[in-house]
Amino acid sequence: MSEVEKIILAVRVRGQVRVRPQIEDTLDKLLLGRVHQARIFTVTSSIQGMITKSKDYITWGEPSEEVIEKLLAKRGRLPGNGRLTDSYVKKNSKYSTVKALAKAIASGKANVKDVEGLKPVFRLTPPSKGYKGKKNLAVGMGGITGYRGEDINKLVLRMI
Repeated sequence: MSEVEKIILAVRVRGQVRVRPQIEDTLDKLLLGRVHQARIFTVTSSIQGMITKSKDYITWGEPSEEVIEKLLAKRGRLPGNGRLTDSYVKKNSKYSTVKALAKAIASGKANVKDVEGLKPVFRLTPPSKGYKGKKNLAVGMGGITGYRGEDINKLVLRMI
């Protein structure tokens, strides 16, 4: 395994209606049980398999450091629905600020789990100006599901 691990950001973009039970179970294991929920993953073979299995209901790609920082600052939640602050990060992890944590996550040296009490799921809003494509097609075919690469940053910024 390489020293720098690959990080992906996955967002659920399709709902719960008419989802096969095996795929719904996979989405639950990924903690993407509802529409517009997002998670940051370190890619392993098992995570990659689950992402591939649920590809028709989620979109994913490699997030930038800036997007991770905004996601943590604006959508990072603590028990009791409190917001993630620099003081909380300093007190409950080895990082001094949210920005330092975001930089470490982007480089693959840290994980969301490194901050004690931080919820792993980010609840987003529907994207401003809507999705650009059909809900049941892959990104490459003019849809919204599947692998996006760097374009995940544009989508998530519209959803924060």
